[in-house]
Amino acid sequence: MSEPTNKPPTRHGRIREDYHNLVDKHDDDFGKEPAPSARGFAPGELSLYVQSVDMCQQVNKPAHHTTAYNVQNLVVRRGQEFVMNITFNLPLTADDDFQVEFLIGSDPSPTTDTLVVVTFNSRTGGPWSGRILQTQGQMLVLGITPTANAIVGKFRIYVAILSGTGMQRTKRDPTTDLYLLFNAWCPEDAVFLPDEDQRREYVLNDSGVIFQGSVDKVTQRTWAYGQFERSILDACIYILDMSRMPISKRGDIIKVVRQGSAMINSQDDNGVLVGNWSDDFSMGKAPTSWTGSVSILLQYLSTGVPVCFAQCWVYAGVFNTFLRCLGIPARVITNFLSAHDNSGNLKTYMIFESDGSLDRRNTRDSIWNFHCWNEAFMTRADLPPNFGGWQVVDATPQETSDGFYRCGPASVAAVKEGLLCHPFDLRFVFAEVQSEVVCMKRDRYGTLTPFAVYKDYVGKAIYTKAIGSTAPEDITHTYKYPDGSVEDERSMARAEQYGCERDHSELPQASVTVAITAEQVTLGQDLNVVVVFTNQGDNPATVNAHLGVSVVFYTGAPASDFSDQDFVVTVAAGSTESVKFRITAVEYMPQLGSQLSIQFTVTGEYSGQLVNAMKVVELQTPALTVKVSGKPQVGRNMFLTVSFTNPFPFYLEDARLHIEGPGLLYPVEYYYSAIAPRASISKMESFIPRLAGARYLMAVLDCSNLRQVTGAVEVDITG
Repeated sequence: MSEPTNKPPTRHGRIREDYHNLVDKHDDDFGKEPAPSARGFAPGELSLYVQSVDMCQQVNKPAHHTTAYNVQNLVVRRGQEFVMNITFNLPLTADDDFQVEFLIGSDPSPTTDTLVVVTFNSRTGGPWSGRILQTQGQMLVLGITPTANAIVGKFRIYVAILSGTGMQRTKRDPTTDLYLLFNAWCPEDAVFLPDEDQRREYVLNDSGVIFQGSVDKVTQRTWAYGQFERSILDACIYILDMSRMPISKRGDIIKVVRQGSAMINSQDDNGVLVGNWSDDFSMGKAPTSWTGSVSILLQYLSTGVPVCFAQCWVYAGVFNTFLRCLGIPARVITNFLSAHDNSGNLKTYMIFESDGSLDRRNTRDSIWNFHCWNEAFMTRADLPPNFGGWQVVDATPQETSDGFYRCGPASVAAVKEGLLCHPFDLRFVFAEVQSEVVCMKRDRYGTLTPFAVYKDYVGKAIYTKAIGSTAPEDITHTYKYPDGSVEDERSMARAEQYGCERDHSELPQASVTVAITAEQVTLGQDLNVVVVFTNQGDNPATVNAHLGVSVVFYTGAPASDFSDQDFVVTVAAGSTESVKFRITAVEYMPQLGSQLSIQFTVTGEYSGQLVNAMKVVELQTPALTVKVSGKPQVGRNMFLTVSFTNPFPFYLEDARLHIEGPGLLYPVEYYYSAIAPRASISKMESFIPRLAGARYLMAVLDCSNLRQVTGAVEVDITG
């Protein structure tokens, strides 16, 4: 910035919508004017100009909690003062006038706050404030405070010296570009989060765990959010550019999260991730193979082409990276037994044939073993008081919202109260956690008759990662009151007033009930299942029952039905009877493909009444062994070893080993065409820690015939 240019700002024509923040080269057109004489010096005297601009990164980054960002430029948060040093060729006098200009986008304008002028005297400037903190000869120390609702993105900086005859500006210098983020530490920012422990977890933590499995056997996988890794901040801004979101709207938290929700999936807008809920991932990577968000976002940034493939936890993991990277407090949520109601009401229909088997062709609704979404923390000035705080935002493409596949922000507090009249997408979220399961039986004439309604089956448990721990935190109570309570009934009644139809079937009280219990086993072991009938009536009951066994996707969709058994059991009055079944590994292993969920469905009929029960068993997989060695210190060489022995009597085919650790190790991948039975593999990686603190290294082994083999290790890195 040692040489001045002579370009005062002019605008050309009417203002256009601008959505280009990241472009390779900005040529800011400030117009053409004669060179000014900044002080009206006599011939031979020196005129005033800027020698250098220092963005004071060593001071600003710790103060703004942005030290971890692996970028060359300064990263700060809005609503909070940052400092910069400007050195002139001469000491300033009282008559000298200058301003600092911040520009964003390809068509900056003061009318859209994409060109912000900061002044340091009584002259009126833009909305940001500035002050001179210190004068040291030819150098000024300036304090500049962006507004708490400023546009988020990458700004260019110019210093202009004014005189009565014109203005001279510094030349374009990319090293002084500045990234501006949302600020969870600023009380005036819409994302302000008052608790410091929560800020460290939901903004600054770059690793986490995502809960999966079933409500009876919750599993977890470590996920590398990696929001501070090299080029990830640019990737998140690029996503907004690709969405053609006007830069002038990028200070609005609601608009940003809605745009992000739409863009993380590629369903209708060329977004980041392509969904795939089949068993064929030949055109990309299996969703189970990702260890984190970094590889996905870097691939999208470099190609602009949607990345293959994702399922709900991948969408949630990448969306969490996007939100935290931009400074928005966010967390991944898992809802166990999550309803996907295609009819927009509060009734999830399960249709059974006359023989007791599930009619999958005509059962359009589904209940997912689990579904992952995100919560983002924000105020909601568009809603009544008390509906701010955590908001559901979901990037998995399920239903459209205002023409795009996206969901939220939906107030969690409003979901709990059943107040579904507010924006956005509250009805859909409410149904995910509160739907009633209505079981219908089709007779030989095709007539459907309800025989059971389960009001507490859906939304059995809602988990997120606990602060400072990998343990789950149960937040079900934030979404719903206890089932059957007065408050719960009030919320359901409100929801119905807003158009969500409930089931009001008056069914006779069943004297016989049925339940399924099954032990959790490792893949390759036999499954022992017990069906328990309880007779609470005064007379014995003879039950004609049917057991169906299926391999299912985690979405509840069938992969294969492989066992159907009819049986009869007589249950004495006031007693129970148990029927045991054994499903051998020889039976189920050929049916699995890459799935690990086996669903058991029992339907029984006695005295003209029907009973049923369902249970999903999640088969457990072996784990990778992950170890570290070396001195755990920033800048010191360390080693990671990942090993695995194939415990199965069959080859593991088309195997890929993925390894990464935010702040420690960039993603790497190794390929094995096959791993023989009882054979072992081992890989060692050297790495040099970049960031201090509790950090995670994670690995995934993904094979065409075996998924979900994971491992992770925590290491405490000193500074």
